[in-house]
Amino acid sequence: MRSARFRRSRRASAVALLSALTLTALAACGTSSSDDGDGASEGGGSSDPSAPLDPKTKVTITIDCMPPTAKAAELKEWKEDVKEFNKTYPNVTIDGRSTPGQCLEPPRFTAMLKAKSQPDVFYTYFTDLPQVLDHDGAEDITAYVNDKTVPALKDIDPNVLGTLKQDGKLYGLPTSNYTMGLLINRKLFKDAGLDPDAPPRTWAEVRTAAKKIAGLGDGIAGFGEYSAGNTGGWHFTAQMYSIGGEIVDASGKKAAFNDELGKQVAENLHAMRWEDDSMGKTQLLKWGDLQKQIATDKLGMFLAAPDDIAYMAQQLGAKYENFGMGPIPGEKATLAGGNSYMIKKGISSDKVKAAIAWLNFKNLTVGKGQFDWARTKADGLPVGVPQPNFWLNESKAKDDAARAEHATMPVENFKAFMDNPVAGKAEPPKAQEIYKVLDNVMSGILTNKDADIDKLLSTAESQVNQILANQ
Repeated sequence: MRSARFRRSRRASAVALLSALTLTALAACGTSSSDDGDGASEGGGSSDPSAPLDPKTKVTITIDCMPPTAKAAELKEWKEDVKEFNKTYPNVTIDGRSTPGQCLEPPRFTAMLKAKSQPDVFYTYFTDLPQVLDHDGAEDITAYVNDKTVPALKDIDPNVLGTLKQDGKLYGLPTSNYTMGLLINRKLFKDAGLDPDAPPRTWAEVRTAAKKIAGLGDGIAGFGEYSAGNTGGWHFTAQMYSIGGEIVDASGKKAAFNDELGKQVAENLHAMRWEDDSMGKTQLLKWGDLQKQIATDKLGMFLAAPDDIAYMAQQLGAKYENFGMGPIPGEKATLAGGNSYMIKKGISSDKVKAAIAWLNFKNLTVGKGQFDWARTKADGLPVGVPQPNFWLNESKAKDDAARAEHATMPVENFKAFMDNPVAGKAEPPKAQEIYKVLDNVMSGILTNKDADIDKLLSTAESQVNQILANQ
């Protein structure tokens, strides 16, 4: 299960190809979890794509993003799952590929698609579908995915599956999802006389709470925001969605943020920064900076995905009980995203079936694979973070109960977030290019007391229109 921080790290990365990245280097990144990595298929299964994989089928599939050795617990679980999977499908060889560093580092991913060197089963973000299809890289798996091959299919949030579809065709299966909410430091809320079980629900309430928290002094900021590395534009988008705004119009060809709602977002942030002095002196922050601040009790709240909490506890030494979450203020909509696996176009039908059988076992079965919360707890990994949680109906009830039973953190701290779900919206087209432009709006607001908000928005609008015109 991949953390949302990888997605955000990628957002903050440059999208240009590294000239030094060669196909040889890509191949060298792989380390196999099996003795047989030739990817050969020897058939033996039904030719009907809707039929489940025949257990007698002998086939090898290569799979992206096997946990690296440095992630000992995750790698242990991967190997256990391969062994368990092979009890049902003894003739399927899982050839896992572990990539040093970020699995989805942009230059590597783009080079892989261009060279068509992706594994049979490759890892993507929800927003990668257009790029993958532009390179004719993913198999249409619509005919292969049904309630026999993925028994819990009816319980997967259709909005999540919808991000992996184009023109009604399904190109991937989800591994995780997230929606953004308001992450708070419970200690600072208490110190400021605020109720940590009732995080602010409107942006006016955020502003009031931020002033009280900043009033504690000692360099503490009440509310934090990004304004660099494309993350500022990403959060401007989240704030626009939260109050009912849009970044791009319905046609997908014109910017839509230079309006009263866009001005409202900008003016509120400017007022918090310069009138209230509740956002701290240090600006031009990017992903990782706000996490460090809130983990060290120097920040009261910021917009985040729930898995930031696990990252801060595991990587920054923070305590789970120090954090809580509420829904995104405004609650009109929230930015949503997630990760998935896609299947390489052109591989054999047997390989496609084997891939779906593996993904179903590893990522889409309550109580198994990534959703085996008892094992996760026993292995010292976090349990109780509200997301990924793409389940509905009976599957959701079972998974929620298991998370609560094996939780390694106080799940009641996330009650406001869980009890008040906000509809998720996908990122805009050309998201990274647009975020880069909107970084200038955010940095202008937060670093210049005399910022001309109308000019910042107008300039950004012209630049985004130019980006959209070149699609």
